[in-house]
Amino acid sequence: MPWPARAPAARALGASKTVSLDQRFAEAMGQLLGPDFPSEIGLAVSGGGDSMAMLTLAHNWTRVWGVRLRVVTVDHGLRPESADEAAMVAGECATLGWPHTTLRWHWDGAGNKMDAARRGRLALIDEWRGALSHVLMAHTRDDVAETFLMRLARGSGVDGLAAMSARREVGGMQVLRPCLDMGRAELRHYLTVLRTPWAEDPSNEDPAYGRVRMRRLLSELQAEGLGSDTLADTAARLRDDRVALAMRAATIWDAVGRQSGWGGLMLAPDWYEQVETATQRRLLSAMMRFVSGAEYAPRAEALEGLRDRLVSGGGGTLHGCEVIHHRGRVLMFREAAAVAEGAVIAPGIAWDGRWQVAAPGYAGCTIRALGEDGWRQVTEKPPGGPPFRAALSLPSIWRGDSLLACDALGVGPGNTARLCRAGVFRDFLLSH
Repeated sequence: MPWPARAPAARALGASKTVSLDQRFAEAMGQLLGPDFPSEIGLAVSGGGDSMAMLTLAHNWTRVWGVRLRVVTVDHGLRPESADEAAMVAGECATLGWPHTTLRWHWDGAGNKMDAARRGRLALIDEWRGALSHVLMAHTRDDVAETFLMRLARGSGVDGLAAMSARREVGGMQVLRPCLDMGRAELRHYLTVLRTPWAEDPSNEDPAYGRVRMRRLLSELQAEGLGSDTLADTAARLRDDRVALAMRAATIWDAVGRQSGWGGLMLAPDWYEQVETATQRRLLSAMMRFVSGAEYAPRAEALEGLRDRLVSGGGGTLHGCEVIHHRGRVLMFREAAAVAEGAVIAPGIAWDGRWQVAAPGYAGCTIRALGEDGWRQVTEKPPGGPPFRAALSLPSIWRGDSLLACDALGVGPGNTARLCRAGVFRDFLLSH
């Protein structure tokens, strides 16, 4: 398992002036993708200064490396100017000679609007990319510093305060951030010199948004030596610490953990002995994210409560997962009450955000949780298979009221559903 990708450390301002942005971009791309570059990569470009600078840098970089670009803009429809901004990106792409697609997202009014927009954007880009493996996004050193302050205000620990990774897997998509070593102001200066257009989002000046307030606070903290560069450097060091802590948790997992073939995770009964509390929490948190498919970790207070119950011989539910003691081990699996409703099988569908039908011949059938009715239809349970409570949430294929397939219980041809999150849990633990 390779070490998680690391962005170059933020440079001192003097050093930044001596190395061109084009050279720094090329160095970042070499670290993220080299030496064997893909023939084509995607770029998510909103029309703002950061993403338009990334587009221009990538365009200039391709002159040397011969990589083709495909560009996508997601129009969230949240501002009247967004359609014009998407058209501006399309026009610039036409000038540069790269294909461009505009995708439109519509908010259903549920949940936090900005979080829903971010999730919706990622889902649309993931669907748009097709066979592309890599998509560039234009997060900068200023984004790292602002995020650091926002999470500091929430009382986050090492994981929350650590800088975002320069490479991150989202579903099957590799999100790359080659501009993490660059500042917002220098990117806009780059665009100004090259006379490249960009759009300013009015919401970037709206104090109703926490990020805008932190941006203003950063300008005041700069005088005390706590500007964007300092905070971004601190976040980068914390990212290194997070890697070390993840390695420690992986070592513990190797000693006490086991992954079942049907997606459950198990811990030895003495898993917590002589293991520091922080590593216990890290291990449990990663297990929950892996099992539930959740992007975020559970809240610290709730996680600590579950940890206390587990080491005392109890169990419970949290973050879409259930944890029980089974055959002398701690067993974690998907909580039945948290799984998605059934869905008609169609190409590309990912049921419960985690399972994809992999076998042909089930078009028009339904994929859903096994449930008690499915459990009753399985007359011969395989030895060593999942217990009743864990089986309830397993993916199964139905035609009407008849169970056709459930891999974990030996029903059907096998290999009918696979986890969208590829790889083993240990790899996930090291990379998240």
